[in-house]
Amino acid sequence: MLPPSAKPYLLRAIYEWCLEENHTPHLVASVAYPGIQIPTGYSQEGRITLNIAPRATHGLVMTNDWISFMARFGGRPMKVEVPVAAVAAIFAAETQEGLVFDLTPPTDTPPPASEDEAGTPPPRRPGLRVVK
Repeated sequence: MLPPSAKPYLLRAIYEWCLEENHTPHLVASVAYPGIQIPTGYSQEGRITLNIAPRATHGLVMTNDWISFMARFGGRPMKVEVPVAAVAAIFAAETQEGLVFDLTPPTDTPPPASEDEAGTPPPRRPGLRVVK
């Protein structure tokens, strides 16, 4: 497994590769992370897929901790802020090539219990699957 410090560099590398290949970079993020700022009503199963191509965003900034930009949702401009830790994947829309990341839970959230007092396991978290 890669160290968390490598993730922002890999995100920027795949983003640049997408642009050089004339592909449309998309980002998948978990909406449960603290600090994430996304439009309501656009997530599915706890995740949101964002088109981060230059023609779809304004002022995209990818730092080691955050990805932020302005984009239109339903014709209305909105600021989007995604912690790098919340990013589950980055890929080219045309080819589906890219990277999928393990999501580590936020440090201020306790890990889920393995079973509750009634002996039932916790519900499964949504996850990504590769579709070809």
